[in-house]
Amino acid sequence: MLTNFHKISLFLLLFFSIPNYINSHTITENSHLENYNLTFSKVVKQTSPSVVNIYTSKLIKERRPNLFNDPFFQRFFGGGIDDLLGLPRERIQNSLGSGVIVKDGGIVVTNNHVIDGADKIKVVLSDRREFDASIVGTDKRTDLAVLRIINPPVDLPSLKLDKFNKVDVGDFVLAIGNPFGVGQTVTSGIVSALARSNVGVSDFRSFIQTDAAINPGNSGGALVSLSGILVGINTAIFSQDGGNVGIGFAIPTSMVSVVVKSILKNGKAVRGWFGAETQTITAEIADALGLEKPIGVIVNKVYKRSPANKAMIRQGDLIIGVNENSVLDSNNLKYLLATIEIGEETMLRVVRGDVEINLFITLLPPPEIPKRNTREIKPSIPPFGGATVANINPALVEELGIGFEEGVIILNVLRRSFARQVGLIPGDLIVKVNGRNINKVSDLLDIISEPSSKWIFTFKRNGKLIQRSISL
Repeated sequence: MLTNFHKISLFLLLFFSIPNYINSHTITENSHLENYNLTFSKVVKQTSPSVVNIYTSKLIKERRPNLFNDPFFQRFFGGGIDDLLGLPRERIQNSLGSGVIVKDGGIVVTNNHVIDGADKIKVVLSDRREFDASIVGTDKRTDLAVLRIINPPVDLPSLKLDKFNKVDVGDFVLAIGNPFGVGQTVTSGIVSALARSNVGVSDFRSFIQTDAAINPGNSGGALVSLSGILVGINTAIFSQDGGNVGIGFAIPTSMVSVVVKSILKNGKAVRGWFGAETQTITAEIADALGLEKPIGVIVNKVYKRSPANKAMIRQGDLIIGVNENSVLDSNNLKYLLATIEIGEETMLRVVRGDVEINLFITLLPPPEIPKRNTREIKPSIPPFGGATVANINPALVEELGIGFEEGVIILNVLRRSFARQVGLIPGDLIVKVNGRNINKVSDLLDIISEPSSKWIFTFKRNGKLIQRSISL
């Protein structure tokens, strides 16, 4: 039991000790602040010379209406004789964006939408040197393009493109680009989210979200970590008026590196073929399967002679992981598989029954089997005249970014043709004509070569069967 003397002694000890404790910790905290460098200048100096401005131009031809369609002859033939005759008028359309030098020899990666349709491309370095550039290859499905600087200088810096460069939510990042054409600009922020899939600017939806200011003109620029590592290519913003609202998106380098490597090797992006159809596990499916939470995908179909078939994946399997990555949904699985190089062995974490197993798969180039046999049917031949058709195969499925089907698909429809008049559009799958199944292009050509006064045909659109009939 403490006496009054002991209580007074303890009080005095605490009274005189607390100021010393506070002072010592204040000194330590201040020393930490002095050692902490509140500037990004070092990483900017390290990375910004590898980020370039891209200027493009393309020739636009516009046909002017003839004089009879112009209000009051364009106020007494205003606009010149070319306008009166309805002759084409040409104009130059200019656009701008950003890019990143990623390899020696002047290899630049940017967004496909920055250079799409360009007749001339100019690359401007951070030190204002200007060079013409050519397109090595593009990939619309990921919105990426690879350029090569023509006659590049030997002193070009570059940022290493590594598929294993990763960031976490909360990491500081810098966005470097050419917003609004004002010149190279650096903005800072954090990684707000990963694997964003509802952006809609590419087929492979797994973006880095950041609040670093990204504005028009930043497209194709670099998103770098504070270690000076390239972690993404800036590609889009979420905005109602075109300005920055703190929601920007970048393509992760795990995707960029694979696409660039494929384009440099093949002149185009060639992705590995998986060969199975999957469905996202929703809360309802998870409950029906007795799962604790809705994560992963369920395999609905496995195609013969596909990599998935060779890896012993079965219908009903639950795929919950690819290597060390968890599979969130079908879009996420699609993205993760697209970041794997052809020929690279990959581990899939699969739940079969109540047991989790590891299966190993090696993705292969999508085969051209059966051959496409692409044909354009003459516009005057009913009922598919003016349609370009082809046999569906894995290579075409990958090229178009569609689900795998077997049969004949419409690739294009000409104006003022039978096919257009009966309402056919690209992407329709021809299933049956006059009671006969259509399994390949030759089946369709044989049927329409036989004269008929009535045509009844069935096609599939967005998973739904539609039947049409016409009488001649």
